[in-house]
Amino acid sequence: MKLFQIQCLIFCVALFNCEAIKKKDVEKPIEKPTQFITVLGIAQDAGFPQINCDKACCKAFYDGEEPKKLISCLGLVDLDANKKWLFDATPDIAAQTQLLKAHLDNDKVIDGVFLTHAHIGHYTGLMHFGREALGGNHIPVYAMPKMKTYLENNGPWSQLVSLNNIELKPLQHDSTVVLHSKLKVTPFLVPHRDEYSETVGYKIEGQNKSALFIPDINKWEQWKRHIIEEVKKVDYAFLDASFFRDGELERDMSKIPHPFTTETTTLFENESKETKNKIQFIHFNHTNPTLKDNHRLKDSIQNLGFRFAKQGAVYGL
Repeated sequence: MKLFQIQCLIFCVALFNCEAIKKKDVEKPIEKPTQFITVLGIAQDAGFPQINCDKACCKAFYDGEEPKKLISCLGLVDLDANKKWLFDATPDIAAQTQLLKAHLDNDKVIDGVFLTHAHIGHYTGLMHFGREALGGNHIPVYAMPKMKTYLENNGPWSQLVSLNNIELKPLQHDSTVVLHSKLKVTPFLVPHRDEYSETVGYKIEGQNKSALFIPDINKWEQWKRHIIEEVKKVDYAFLDASFFRDGELERDMSKIPHPFTTETTTLFENESKETKNKIQFIHFNHTNPTLKDNHRLKDSIQNLGFRFAKQGAVYGL
C-alpha cells in the first residue's frame, strides 16, 4: 500500500474515533444538582395574559404567538433531604406544585411555603390548601409578624389556620431559618406598598451557592442596603423587573413604584460582566416587552450581560 493511502487510512480512523467520542459526550446525561432553585413562574401578580386586556401584549397570547406565563414563584428542592419548598403562594399554585413534583415527588404537595407579602400574586394561592380544594394538614407557611397576624385575623385565611390546613411559622427580619445544616433561608425587609403586611426578600443559602429573591420593591435607592453590594455577595439574584420603563402604563406609575428594568441596568452599567450575569430579572407585568420569549429590547439587555428568569430553569446550589 502506498504511503499516501496509509496516511489517509490513519486520518479516517482518527476522525471516526473523534466523532465517536464527541457523540458519546453529547449523549452523556446531564447530572442534576442535589440542591437547586427552579423557576416556576415569571409574571407579575395578575399573570399573563391579564384580565380585560385587549392590547397587543395580551393579544399575542390569544393569537397563539406567545404562551401563558405563570405568576412569579421559585421552587427550592433538596433531593438528599427529600424535601421541597415554594417561595410565594400564587394563584397558579396548582400548576406550580405539579411542575415541582416533576423534580421531586415525595408524597407531599409541598414541605413549606415562604411568603414575601400580602399582594394578590404572592399569598392568595393558599386558598388551594383549604377544605374546598386540598384540605391540607399542617402545611408549614413561613410568614413575617404582620403577615402572620393578617392571616390569623382575616377570612378566608383564618379558616386555614383554625382547621389546621396550614401551620404558621413566624419569621423575623434578618433571622435565619435553618432547614438543615446545608440549607438556610433568611428574610429581610424591603420597602414596598405594605397595606396589609410588611414585604420581604429572601436570601437562600445552599451547600455551595446562594441566591437573592426580591420580586417586589419600591425603588433600590429607598432600601437601606446597597443592591450592588448585595448582588456581589451571592451567585444568583432574582430581581423585580415589573416594568421596563416609565410611561409603560396609562396611569400614574409613581403610585405603583417598582425599579424599572432600565433603572437597574443603568445602576449596574459600570459593574463587571460577572456581576451582571448574576441578575435574573423576574416578576414582569404584561406590558413589559421583556416578558416575551423573544424581543429586541430583551436581546439588548442580555447583550449587556444581564439575564432573564425563564420558567423551568434550574440553578444549582
